[in-house]
Amino acid sequence: MPRTPARRRRPYRHTAVTFLAALALALTPATAHAAGDFTPVPPHNPYAGPDGTATMHGDTGSSDTTPLAGPGAGTLGAKRTALASACPTVLAGGDGYPVALCTPIFGQVPTVHLLDPDDGSSLAELALVKGSLLGGVYAYLDHEDRLVVADGGNRLLRVGHHRAADGSWELTVDRSLSLASAVPAGDAVTGLSPDWRGRVWFATGGGVVGTADDTTGTVRALTLPAGERVANSISTAPRGTAVTTTHATYLLTAGADGTPRISWRAPYDRGSARKPGLLSWGSGSTPTFFGPASGTEYVTIVDNADDAAHLEVYRSADGTRICRVPVLRAAAGPASENSPVAAGRSVFVAGTYGYPYPAVPEGAGDSVPASAGFAGGLTRVDVAADGSGCSLVWDNTLRSAAVPKLSTADGLLRTVLRDPLVPGTGGTSLLDPYRYAEIDPATGTVVRSARVGVGSLYDTLQMAGTITPDGAYLQGTVTGVLRITAG
Repeated sequence: MPRTPARRRRPYRHTAVTFLAALALALTPATAHAAGDFTPVPPHNPYAGPDGTATMHGDTGSSDTTPLAGPGAGTLGAKRTALASACPTVLAGGDGYPVALCTPIFGQVPTVHLLDPDDGSSLAELALVKGSLLGGVYAYLDHEDRLVVADGGNRLLRVGHHRAADGSWELTVDRSLSLASAVPAGDAVTGLSPDWRGRVWFATGGGVVGTADDTTGTVRALTLPAGERVANSISTAPRGTAVTTTHATYLLTAGADGTPRISWRAPYDRGSARKPGLLSWGSGSTPTFFGPASGTEYVTIVDNADDAAHLEVYRSADGTRICRVPVLRAAAGPASENSPVAAGRSVFVAGTYGYPYPAVPEGAGDSVPASAGFAGGLTRVDVAADGSGCSLVWDNTLRSAAVPKLSTADGLLRTVLRDPLVPGTGGTSLLDPYRYAEIDPATGTVVRSARVGVGSLYDTLQMAGTITPDGAYLQGTVTGVLRITAG
């Protein structure tokens, strides 16, 4: 376990979460939506860190929800920790210490940072072996607050943070397991997540899906059909592991020895080419588990059809498609690189069509058209109470520049908006203003916002934000981490 002095120890378990949620509800503006409308969420994975902060998408079901309330009443302010790195993954363990996985602008060697929970500054850093562009993106915190990540050498690492003899912090590789027996030369791990037996599931860009047990050294793998690539992370629930490739969504399970097997496969419309604002030719979604009873009855993604982006919802039991609903129509932006946000019967989709990513992964292919204005858009879809279909609740033109996060404590969606330099236009520029926003999920209306910066230093690059136990909202940017608070 990480060793933390008592005066800095920040226990984050069920009692602390309940207290913080109740306190935040009393402090949050009255416009906040009733939190109980968006439950349940996927069950807690005993081999992951705290729900809401253990993974980029909050939990291992990738719901993009959190049981923590964000900044309360008061004037909103933002402080930037400059790390000269893009920081897509900002997590927080049971001790309250944020851990960020960043890729430096120069050298692009993935680097782990331990951040000070009080001001966001870096307390310690550890460079990892460089791999693919997506190799320094997806990771999670385990139940002992260790960052679980695959490095460029295809080693599964558990990185812990500890106090050194002189009282300073240090990051160390506490455990390591080679995945070379399962990952072909030239391939690399893209996403990983623990299952309910403690095994680590992983998927590679080339379409290998496997399990790894770093207590026994056992690695087992399955290769998906030729030509199918995995360009996003994966999700786990008690029923199995969801993986979306550039052609289809899968649910996989494993036998006692860890060998993966396919329970079902659901193909989707991947379109005729990659669209601008996507990083691969196919769905940009990490598959999301959600549902009104267990929190995992359904799995959802967004497809890449030429004419429109559609939300696709499947039954996790057998892969039966419940609905296929056009989304992001108000913004006329038919693409989403972001994982859907989902809780209870509701799903929220943020559009990324035309977002100016500075680079795309190798093999992504040319986009058609070559470029486009950033359309944005945010849509809510609800599944019918009897599971017979879906309906669009609202659809707007907000230009989210980050993966939204839904708090079940204060009932607000949070994101960072990229406003056009010239109001009313659809283009982007190096001088665009960025605005932290709280959105009422009942209506899609912004209820509070504050500018956090202007210009490319503040580009949030469609990365996910995280609410910490003290209510701060941490948001990765292309140059570091923003810490947004109220007071």
